[in-house]
Amino acid sequence: MPSAEDTSVHQERSVVRPTHQDEIAAAGSELIGGSSGRWARLGGAALTPVGAVALVAIGMFALGMVQKLPCYNWAWFRGAGSQYTHACYSDIPHLYAGRGFAEGLVPYFDRLPGDMQFLEYPVLTGVFMQIAAWLTPGGSIQQQEQAYWLVNAGMLMICTAVIAVCVARTHRRRPWDGLLMALAPAFALTATINWDLLAVALTAWAMLMWSRSRPLAFGILIGLATAAKLYPVFLLGPVFVLCWRAGKWREFGVAAFATAGSWLVVNLPVMVFAPEGWKKFYTFSQERSIDFGSFWLVITQRTGESIDVSTVNTVSTLATVGLCAVIGALTLTAPRRPRFAQLAFLVVAVFILVNKVYSPQYVLWLIPLAALARPRWRDFLIWQACEVMYFLGIWMYLAYTTSGDKHQGLPTEGYQLAIVLHLLGTLYLCAVVVRDILMPERDVVRRDGSDDPSGGVLDGAEDAFVLGRAAARTPRHAAFAEAGPRVEWGTPAAD
Repeated sequence: MPSAEDTSVHQERSVVRPTHQDEIAAAGSELIGGSSGRWARLGGAALTPVGAVALVAIGMFALGMVQKLPCYNWAWFRGAGSQYTHACYSDIPHLYAGRGFAEGLVPYFDRLPGDMQFLEYPVLTGVFMQIAAWLTPGGSIQQQEQAYWLVNAGMLMICTAVIAVCVARTHRRRPWDGLLMALAPAFALTATINWDLLAVALTAWAMLMWSRSRPLAFGILIGLATAAKLYPVFLLGPVFVLCWRAGKWREFGVAAFATAGSWLVVNLPVMVFAPEGWKKFYTFSQERSIDFGSFWLVITQRTGESIDVSTVNTVSTLATVGLCAVIGALTLTAPRRPRFAQLAFLVVAVFILVNKVYSPQYVLWLIPLAALARPRWRDFLIWQACEVMYFLGIWMYLAYTTSGDKHQGLPTEGYQLAIVLHLLGTLYLCAVVVRDILMPERDVVRRDGSDDPSGGVLDGAEDAFVLGRAAARTPRHAAFAEAGPRVEWGTPAAD
C-alpha cells in the first residue's frame, strides 16, 4: 500500500498533459516557458488545474467585456450603424427598455406595448433578466441600460466560472481540456450578446453530474437548463440510446423523470397564472421567419424567393429527427460505445445546423461540448477561426445594410460566404467526431485506456444491445491503453 505522499504524486502524474500529446498545445506552452517536465507539479494548494482554467475563463470573459466598450460608451445609444462597425452589439441593453424592465413591468404577466406583446424568452431566462433589472440602479435611461448590461455581465461571468469548472472536472484525468473552452475566442466575443450562458452553465453542471453517476441531479439540471433554453433537452437523446446499448434503463428513467419534474416546477406557476405570456416563447419560435446565420437565408437570398415559415418548420423538424435517428443508429452500430460528450455535441450541432436561425451566440452552446467531445487544439482552432470570421461577417453585413448609400461594410454576397464558412466549420468538427466514433483508436480521450470519462454509469459498462458489426465484436475496454502495465493504486490486488 503506497503512502499518502506516494498516492498524491501518482494522482498528479495520472493527469493527462496536453503539451505531451498535442503539438499545438506544446507550441502554445512556449509562451509560458514550455511543456511541463517530468517532475513538474500540475497543481497545488494555491492553484489547481481547475482553478487555473476558471481564472483564464474569467480573464477572457473580461476581455470580451472590454471589446464591448465602444458600444457601452456611446454606440448603443447614438445610431444603429456604429454598434455594428465596432462589432460590439448586444441585445441586453436594448431589451431593458424594449421588454418593459425600465417601466417595472413583470415578464409574462404584463402586456408589452408594440408588436411583441410578451417576453419571448423561456421562464428561467426571464427570471434571470428580472433579477438583473431589480439590481439595476436608477438614473437616466442610458445610465440604466449601461448598468443593466454591467449587472447582467457580472451574473454571466459567474455562469462562465461555473462552465469552466464543470468542463475541467468532467473528465477527471483531463482538467486541462477546459482551456479549450476558457481560451475560445468566440466565447469571449459572444458571451454578453444575450443570456445563453445561463442555460450553458446549467447544462455543463448537468454533464458533470452525469459523469459522477448522479442521474437524478443530471435530470434536475437538464430540466432547469431547458427552462432557460430549449436545446439542453436534446441531451436526453444521447442518454437514451447510450443507456439502451448498455442496458441502463433505470438510470435513464430517473434522469428523464427528474428533467420533466424540474422543468414543470419552474414553468407551472407561469403556465397557470399567465398562460398567454408563458406560451409566447413557443409561438414566437414557431412564427419566427428565416433569420441570420442559417443556410435557409442563403437559399432565399440567392434565389430571391421566399419560403413559407410553416414549410421551413416542417423540414427543419423532420431533418432534425432524421439526423438524430442516424446518430442513434451510429451509436448502436459503432465498434465501441460512443462517449456521451461526443453524442451530446452531435445532437446539439444538428439542431443548430438545420434551424432557421443560427445566431452568433449559439456557438456558446457548442464550445463546452466540443472541448469534451474532441479535445484537440488543431480541430478546435479551425472551427473557432470560422466562428470568429462569421462573428465579424454578420456585424459588417448589418453595418452595410444600415449605412444607406455609403455601402460601408460587407455586401450580401460576402455575408453569404461568411454563413457558409461557419456552417462548414461546424460540419468539419462534426465529421471529426464521427470519425472518432467509427475509429475509436483515433479518439484522444481513449488513448490512455479510458472508456467514457463523462459517461458516469456508462463508463466501462458492458454492451447489452448492439446492431450490425458491433454485435460481432467482443467488448475490449482497454484495447487502446497506453503501453505497459496499469496499476490501480489504493485498491485490493486482483486474484
